[in-house]
Formats: sequence, C-alpha cells, structure tokens
Amino acid sequence: MAFLSSLFSEEKRELNKLEKTADKVLALEPQISALSDDDLKHKTEEFRNRLKNGETLDDIQVEAFAVAREAAYRVINEKPYKVQIMGSLAMNLGDIAEMKTGEGKTLTATMAVYLNALAGEGVHVITVNEYLAGRDAAWMGEIYRFLGLSVGVNKRELTPSEKREAYNADITYTTNSELGFDYLRDNMVTNVKDRVMRGLNMAIVDEVDSVLIDESRTPLIISGGKKQTANLYISADKFVKTLTEPEYETDKHTHEKTLISGDYDIDEKTRQVMLSEEGVRKAEKFFKIDNLYDIEHTQLVHHINQALRANYIMMKGVEYVVNDEQEIVIVDQFTGRMMPGRAYSDGLHQAIEAKEGVPIKEETSTLATITYQNFFRLYKKLAGMTGTAKTEEEEFLSTYNMKVIVIPTNKPVVRDDMPDEIYAHKKDKYRALVDRVKQLHEKGQPVLVGTIAVETSELLSQMLKKEKIPHEVLNAKNHAREAEIVAKAGQPGSVTIATNMAGRGTDIKLTPKSRELGGLAVLGSERHESRRIDNQLRGRSGRQGDPGFSKFYVSLEDSLMVRFGGDKLKGLFEKMGDEQIESKTVTKSITMAQKRVEGFNFDTRKQLLDYDDVLRRQREIIYTQRNKILDSDNIHDMVKLIFEKVIEQTLQANLLDTKKGEIDIPGYVKPLEMMGLQDDRAIHAKDLEGMNYDQIKEYSMNKIWTDYENEIKDVKAQFLPFEKTVVLRNIDRNWIEHIDRMDKLRSGIYLRSYAQNNPLQQYVQEGFDMFEEMNRRIDREIAFFLLKVRIRRVVTKKEEVVQKAKQAQKEKRA
Repeated sequence: MAFLSSLFSEEKRELNKLEKTADKVLALEPQISALSDDDLKHKTEEFRNRLKNGETLDDIQVEAFAVAREAAYRVINEKPYKVQIMGSLAMNLGDIAEMKTGEGKTLTATMAVYLNALAGEGVHVITVNEYLAGRDAAWMGEIYRFLGLSVGVNKRELTPSEKREAYNADITYTTNSELGFDYLRDNMVTNVKDRVMRGLNMAIVDEVDSVLIDESRTPLIISGGKKQTANLYISADKFVKTLTEPEYETDKHTHEKTLISGDYDIDEKTRQVMLSEEGVRKAEKFFKIDNLYDIEHTQLVHHINQALRANYIMMKGVEYVVNDEQEIVIVDQFTGRMMPGRAYSDGLHQAIEAKEGVPIKEETSTLATITYQNFFRLYKKLAGMTGTAKTEEEEFLSTYNMKVIVIPTNKPVVRDDMPDEIYAHKKDKYRALVDRVKQLHEKGQPVLVGTIAVETSELLSQMLKKEKIPHEVLNAKNHAREAEIVAKAGQPGSVTIATNMAGRGTDIKLTPKSRELGGLAVLGSERHESRRIDNQLRGRSGRQGDPGFSKFYVSLEDSLMVRFGGDKLKGLFEKMGDEQIESKTVTKSITMAQKRVEGFNFDTRKQLLDYDDVLRRQREIIYTQRNKILDSDNIHDMVKLIFEKVIEQTLQANLLDTKKGEIDIPGYVKPLEMMGLQDDRAIHAKDLEGMNYDQIKEYSMNKIWTDYENEIKDVKAQFLPFEKTVVLRNIDRNWIEHIDRMDKLRSGIYLRSYAQNNPLQQYVQEGFDMFEEMNRRIDREIAFFLLKVRIRRVVTKKEEVVQKAKQAQKEKRA
C-alpha cells in the first residue's frame, strides 16, 4: 500500500508541476493576444536568435507555448485548453500524454512540436497511416506555416529528392514504417547524395501504443535475392491437407486436454501446432523417407511446420485476407487495417500462399533489418500521445524510458461502462447483440458495433440485413471511405460496424438530437486480448462529457475464453442452461485473462528486443563505419590500416610460440601469395629469415604498401573513388550475409537449452564471434581485391607514334 500511495503521489506531483507551468502559459494570454499578426510571426525569429545566443528550449518554453496557442486560435479558430497545454508539456519532457478520445490530441501536440522545431534540427510527427499524416500536415501545418516554419509530408510513393525535401522541413509528418524503411535504405546507399534523412532529433508519435507496442512485435525488413523454395511449400501444403483432425480427452478435475487421436496436436494458448507420432509416420510415407528427423531433412521439417501453422493456426479473414490481385495481405490484429507490402517472415507467408492456392512469392534474403524499439531509441528525444497507454506503462518505461502521464479530461466522463453479457455459444451472443442493435435503432440512438475480425463484421452485417437495419461496415476491405463513415456514425439512427480500426485518430461527433437519445452506444462483439483495444473502443463514446454507454458480448467459444478461463465457466452454464450471465465477477476474470495475455505478449516483445540488441550493437558499428566512409573524400589512410590488420591477422594465424613470437614463415608467406603478392611484389621466406614478429610485420607492411603506392601513383586521383566503392561493396555484401547467418543462428539457438545452456547467452557469444570473423573477412577481401588490381595505363595515340618511331630506329641500328 505504501508503494502504491507513493506511486500515486509521484503522479500527482508530476501533474501539479505540469499544471503550474500551464498556468504560466495561460497568464501570458493577454500579452500575446495583444500582438499583431506580424509581431506574432516575428516571435519565431526572436526565439531562434535567443537559442543561438545560449538560451535553452526550457528557457523559452512558456513563451513559445503561448505563441503557438495564440497562432492556433488565429489560424484554425481553436485555442488549446489548460489540459491540452499540460499534455503538450508532458510530451516536451519526452513522456507520453494519455488523453481520452475527443480531447484534441492533434491540437495538443502543436505546442511541443513548435517549440522543438525552433532548434532547427527537425521534428518528426509520426502517425499510423498516410491518410492521417496528410490530414494533420494540412490542418495543423497551417499553424506552423503562419509562424514561419516549413512543413513536409513523407509518403511511400515520393522520389528520393522529394523525400529529402520533406525531411529537410522544420516539421515532417510521416508514418512509422516509412520512416524506419528510409533509415534502413539510407544506410545502404553508396553515395552520400542519395541519403534522404538528416539525423533523428525529436519524434512525437500519435497513437504511441499502437506504434511502439503493437507493431513492435514485427521487425522492419528490407529483402532481396530469391531462394528457390516454392515447390517445397506446395508439397508440404499438399501433405498437411491430408492429415486428420485431432481429438482430445479433457480431465474432469484438472481440465487438461490429452490427444487421443489425430495427425497433429494444437496448443491454443501458445498457438503452436506440431505433428503427432501418427503424423510423423504419415510424413515419412508421403515423402518416401526413413526418418523425418534425420539431419538431412531439417529443411523439410521447417516447411511442414510452416504448412501446419498456415492451415491450422492462421485464419483467413482474421490474420490475413486474399485481395483481388490474388495476394496474401496481412491484417493488423490491433487496428484491423490491411498492411500491403508486409509479409510474414521465416517462410510462413509462402506457406499461406500455398494454402490459398495463390502465386508463391519466392523467399528472399534479408538485406537490412531493425526492430521498431531499436529504431525509435535512436532519437535524441521521443514523446507520444494516445488514449490508452497506462496498462503498458512498465514496458514504455523499461524499453523507451518514457513515463505515461494521465492528463485529466476537460469535462468529466459520464459514459456508462456496463458489465459484459456472457453466453455459452457464439450464435446466441450474436443473436443477442443484433436484438440490442435493433432495439436501439428503433429508438434512434446511434450505435457502433466493434469487432475484432473482418469475417465477424461481415457476419453481423448479414444478420442486420436480414433484420432490414440499414448500416455501414468499416473494415480493412472498406477503409477508403473511413472518414465519411466515421463522420456519419454519430447521427440519430446510424448503425456502424467497425473492426479495431474504428476511426483511430478520428472522432465520432454527436448531434444535439443524438445526445438527447442517450449518446453513442458502443457494443463489442468480443473482448480483445489487450485491454487497451477494449478501452479504445469504449472511448469512442463519451467524448468531451457526451452521454453514452458501452457493453461487450462474450461467448465461451471466443478465442480469449478458449485460451484462458473458459473451462471454469462451463460448469456454471451447465447448471443454468443456455441463459446468458451478466456478472462483475466474470468480467473481472476476463480482465485477469487479458492481463495474462498482455504479460505473455510483453515477454515476446522483450525477447525480440533482447535478441535484436545483439544485432543493434553490431548494426551501429557497421552503420557508423559506412557513414564515415561515405562522408570522407578519400579513404586511402583507412585502406592502409586495413592492410596492416590483414598482416597482423596472418601473423597471428601462423604464430608457433606466443611467448617467443616465433612464426611459421612458409605458412605466413602462402596466404600473402594467394592475395596477389607475386612476382616482383612477392614476399619470400628467405627475406624474412632471422626476423622477429615485429620486424616481419614492419618489413611486410613497408613492402606491400610501397608496391601498392607505386602501382597507383600515376592514376591516384581516379583510383581513390574506386577504393571507396570496393570497401563499401565488401562491407555491404558481408553484412547482408551476416544478417542472414544471425537469423539462422537465432532460429536454431533454442536447441541449446536442451544442453542446459541459456539460449540468449549462447546467441550473444556466438553472434559476437561471427561478427568478429565477418570483420576479419571484410579486411581480407578488401586487401585481396585491391592487391589483385593491376593498373592498365591508357596509351595515347601520340605516345604510340613516339614508341613506334623509337622501335624503328632500334631496328635500323641493329
């Protein structure tokens, strides 16, 4: 209790501090509102000069906020409330402002954005989709432009020069995925002019929980180079489609399930599927092999496992849809949006393509990859805003060092959040939900029905059509009309069915008539595995003190109930028949189940981050090295250093006695010969006799470097850019191979746990060894390539004539 009270008092102290600063901003209102438009605009230049003269952003914060607030009023006729000023102050501290739906988060951000843009290093405002990025840039951009700042929008279809222009603006609106991919692409360019970004100064992330939590389970990957594996996916898919479904026996006391027959076994909780003993025998017969788990069939086992997941875990209309172009498109489980261009990794995407009978896109090699966590941690300052983040505060704090500050609402929330209605079967639940919609529609009260999956939204739509209830459906297949559908959702008599996308970033506004009728009724067709998503749906109702209510309809056949806690309630229904139950205790147990799933998901993301941290350190070294090379006019001194390292490596490999420094000289000379040190450039064993370690090293370096310098001296100016290209290409090729090896190492590292080893520790150690070996290989290959080069001088016509004349004279004398 002492800990909890200290936690709450800490939050109260934070809010009090924000409130005091917000009061100072409000106190400047008379003074700032008295300024003419020109004087207000001139404030930007004044602030910038003050920053140049040694003042900090903290020094000008209160005044800059007051200026941005007044500009908002003059330009878009909206003046941020005190709570919005508090939210913006929280963001300026690099924290997350949790503000309820309808509290005006978009306007709230403008003050923190304006202040941080004054430093001239750029501010990125990140939204979940391009529609919102364009909308906010046009809407809020007017305020910044009025104050003399430039605004850019970064979109997927822009050319590199257009992207560069967008990033060079004081404020850039963009999506998280495009930003991450631009960063990766910038670290693959071979010419400094091809970069589009300039540093990562500050980012303010809208819907911060969606971007930094939900989407961070999947890393950003740039792929290329096809692997020929399509036939394996097709044959594995044909095989798993011949398997018989599992049958289970449930223990009456422990409720544990035991497989009694069937070719495969499914664990609902972890969403894992594997072949049973019978299934293994069938596989060996189908593929005509003796032992499926022989080392030579590793690839086949991988394909069978992915085909099992595709057919028996991944559900069409829930996890993915097949679009008109016969492509598999992933559906975001948290927003309900389609994610074109994204693909499941590790061959799962190809397995789903085989399952659905659509063209299989060949697997590709990973060229560059980064997790959202590690990308966003590169910013000097990171802040965010959302309606729902408090439930994930621990993760925000441990991963991003961001506190979640709950900002009070401008007006009290009067929405009624009712207990869940629970049914034994889905069909009963849907029937009850449709009856409630019908009852509310007859009354004229606007209704929003929230669903988790595309197929549920379509099923409920069919049921409403049978009841002749006019309605709109907003899901991943129909997102183009999102703004139009959401705009009408608050009118009397309107019924809207929406997946979790339910207008993230857009508010459902009520008419006076709708308010009289009780406000927006939000009905959830099932509970989501994350409390945040449920809270978000509830939050669509009750904005800015509006009336309304929310209620969820749950059945024991829902995936959350199947995975957690459904068995306990089965007995209750057996006693009562199929009557629905409405109980706060049951609702509480569902919330506990959600907490367990959230904990499981947090662990998954933490594990992803722990593993990616190994690659992060390596990525930072490689990218720093690449940027240093790109930014240098010539890297001749770096090449000399590489030659020294290769000589050192070769000496170390041929060291017979560490204490005496004794070298196997013939063994040392051989690899140098292979690197191109032959003929007049060769180092001979007899030349090194009697020398110690340091003398051999010095002699070798002097000879190699002198010969190399003599070789290129006549064409040095043209040769230096060539050196740069050779070094970059070798780094890139080896880095790409290294990422692929690290990926394979990671996918097999769990096997080390059978040998009582910690898989993560093993991955760190082996990953380090592989990285060191890659660096040695890069040095060897660069030295090998450059030493193999023979400069061919182009002889001019004039020189040819002179040479021929000299030759003729020689012959005459002879």
